[in-house]
Amino acid sequence: MHTSVALLLELGLILTALSALGALARRFALTPVPLYLLAGLALGEGGIAPVPAADEFVEIGAAIGVVLLLLTLGLEFSLGEFAASARRHVRSAVVDLVLNATPGAVVGWLVGLSPLGVLALAGATWVSSSGIIARLLTDLGRLGNRETPAVLSVLVLEDFAMAAYLPLLTVLAAGGSWWQAGLGVLLAVGAVAVAFVASRRWGHQIGRLLSHPEPEQLMLRVLGTTLVVAGLAELVGASAAVGAFLVGLTLTGVVADRARAVLAPLRDLFAATFFLAIGFAVDVRALLPLLPAAIALAAVTAGTKVLTGAYAASLDGVGRWGRLRAGTALIPRGEFSIVILGLAAVADPTLGALVTAYVLVLAITGPVLARLVRAPLPARSGPNVRVDRR
Repeated sequence: MHTSVALLLELGLILTALSALGALARRFALTPVPLYLLAGLALGEGGIAPVPAADEFVEIGAAIGVVLLLLTLGLEFSLGEFAASARRHVRSAVVDLVLNATPGAVVGWLVGLSPLGVLALAGATWVSSSGIIARLLTDLGRLGNRETPAVLSVLVLEDFAMAAYLPLLTVLAAGGSWWQAGLGVLLAVGAVAVAFVASRRWGHQIGRLLSHPEPEQLMLRVLGTTLVVAGLAELVGASAAVGAFLVGLTLTGVVADRARAVLAPLRDLFAATFFLAIGFAVDVRALLPLLPAAIALAAVTAGTKVLTGAYAASLDGVGRWGRLRAGTALIPRGEFSIVILGLAAVADPTLGALVTAYVLVLAITGPVLARLVRAPLPARSGPNVRVDRR
């Protein structure tokens, strides 16, 4: 078997650079996500040091990375707890759609995009990045916070909505009819519903089948099952992230704890590749003319996401700082916006540069803003001072 020398050298340099950037971020108690994205810009098309031999590995690794991020996020919660939270947050999903899809649709109409382009831009501004936010919550130690179930409910309800939106956009972008688009939507939504019911009904049996005392066997079984489910979800027009998250929710107790431990190194490696890939997809030279418009749109939709998260957290009785943390956590856009761009950019060339610049701005600034939001420490007034943990 012939091994490409260029591939090995480029991957070695990429991993070394990511390690240095991660260490730098940790030194200042920051998440490394923005630095990984900037590294992708520098190493991708139009960057200062492109690495063409590693392109295919980064693309494949990115797909695995988002699957692992959502799998490990699902392992933190039980299916019953999540189902109850999701039912409570249907109103949050409606608020999310209205507040965040509307700015994209309005801007698309104002700049003269086609109806397909307007629909695509509305989707790009609506849906947050599950992959970036999953890593962000872990890095900031917020998985146990009171506002986190509300954030996850909004994210996964968005992912479920993508099961209807993406087939619709795919058929329309290919020139299909409305009845074909409707059929694709019904198929995708039905598949997600069947998977959810199956997870609730046979989750314990699935957990027993995947469990094994040897870490290697456990890792192979859980990872293999997750990739199969994620692939089937993509096949029917749903999201691989939804499939991976459902697998994580299905596993509970000791099996979930052990799965988290054995999968953590793989998750970190491929998650870094995922963030790098977002930067790889950007040609800096093409997006510069549309950067001002993208920044303005990003500022508006960052504000609407803060309102969305605050509303969702308020339904769970979270305090004002928790509501603000929930809102800023939802700001980043990422993988879904890139997918939407790939489906619709052919019909509207202007859309490609605008969405790319928009995603880049929020993927970098979102984690930084989320890191800055922390409740102030109470003033010292005596030995019985209470700490505000809202």
